[in-house]
Amino acid sequence: MPGHESLAQGVPPSPQGTIHVLALAGGVAFPPKEGRTLLFGRDRQEVHVCIGENDQRISRRHGRLTHHLGQWWVSNTGKVPMRLPGSRMLFPEEEDIPLAEGYTPMFVRGSNGREHVLEVFVAGQENRRPSSRHQDPTEPPKTYRLSPTERLVLVTLGQRYLMHEMYPQPQPYARIAEQLAELQPDAGWKYKRVEKLVAAVRGRMSKKGVAGLTAEEVGEPVCNMLNHNLIRELMESATLAPPDIRLLSHPNGD
Repeated sequence: MPGHESLAQGVPPSPQGTIHVLALAGGVAFPPKEGRTLLFGRDRQEVHVCIGENDQRISRRHGRLTHHLGQWWVSNTGKVPMRLPGSRMLFPEEEDIPLAEGYTPMFVRGSNGREHVLEVFVAGQENRRPSSRHQDPTEPPKTYRLSPTERLVLVTLGQRYLMHEMYPQPQPYARIAEQLAELQPDAGWKYKRVEKLVAAVRGRMSKKGVAGLTAEEVGEPVCNMLNHNLIRELMESATLAPPDIRLLSHPNGD
């Protein structure tokens, strides 16, 4: 695919269902056909798309893309898992995963922390490259309205994330109550008040369509997952940002 640095830029006009596959060593494009199979892996002579050719952690035939029943499917035939969008892991010998139309990057971890990427683009009815919009106004992120008290509690809950710790965890409610009681001795901070406030924010955001904020979605054991998902959404939406840490020293904005 000459002239293509990334399939994320889109693909040339193609019949619907055409699959484009690209790695560092090059790529291919094939129209849909029942039973058609494309192989990718380390052995350039045995696959359609070569990935990780100088990395022995990548299998000679690491994966397969197959067209079946009007859809493209990906399977892992290697020895290490592949990571798809949404942190979906595809392990060897697992059932094939269907690919949606549009762009799908896949990652394989190699030796010494290397990450090899395989880009896939399945052409749909609209597969043209997006037009340049250099002068258009920047769209602001969708932020969530928080009261000053909610913001203070959520900053305390997610302080390890805001401080960019390597393996952050949400603060326990008991610790939050202790910390807030030190900051605001007359505010009556207790475990149950913190728990109720955080649950109310999660419930409000869940009703707005944010996934992963209810026990029904996450499943047992819930542990810290609900609050982890809450903090990640608040940060990715720029509702909370690292400068908010100052609230832990000046909770009243002084």
